[in-house]
Amino acid sequence: MSELIQTVLIYALPVIFAITLHEAAHGYAAQRLGDNTAAMMGRVTLNPLPHIDPMGTILLPLLLYFSTGGAFLFGYAKPVPVRFDQLRHPKRDMVWVALAGPASNLLQALLWGVLLYVLAGSGMTERFFLEMCKAGMLTNVVMFAFNLFPLPPLDGGRIVVGLLPWRQAVLFSRVEPWGFFIVMALVITGVISAWWMQPLMGVTFDLLKLTLSPLAALLR
Repeated sequence: MSELIQTVLIYALPVIFAITLHEAAHGYAAQRLGDNTAAMMGRVTLNPLPHIDPMGTILLPLLLYFSTGGAFLFGYAKPVPVRFDQLRHPKRDMVWVALAGPASNLLQALLWGVLLYVLAGSGMTERFFLEMCKAGMLTNVVMFAFNLFPLPPLDGGRIVVGLLPWRQAVLFSRVEPWGFFIVMALVITGVISAWWMQPLMGVTFDLLKLTLSPLAALLR
């Protein structure tokens, strides 16, 4: 039990940052592209409280973590409200708004990696902080990969809708009311993990390692 509690403490800050910046990035992108809905509702903020869903962000992940010993974890934040009809170029700008969230996670993964390399290179031996940096990288890479899964209402699904021709986009978007349940079924059966998450996360970690390699060489 003490190990589980320590793990929760290690992941708490990275998860809060990951969720907060992901949602705020959606709202910021929408605001820049013509829709002020999220800004007027106070969702373009680095304060995590407006983005936290008590059930999806706190209770559900903790329940799953402790009940499965960390083998299965799932959660969600309050989605940022976006009126796509208010965007200057709705179909095109939908893609940029959707991309903003995963892009923020990729950037955070890189920054946690920089911090990890700097701490390790400076002789830091405190395991808690080093593990937090690793947790920050892992959390954000997971969010980056998962949210890019090409099925509405995930960001990847909205990107597909924005890229498809109008007729196909309308047909594909009709999946959204059932999208959450389809995604959950694919998560539980391991399909998303085996066929999407593991390959994309592997490529993402390779990209991060390559990007950080000059810093690693400098700190040796």
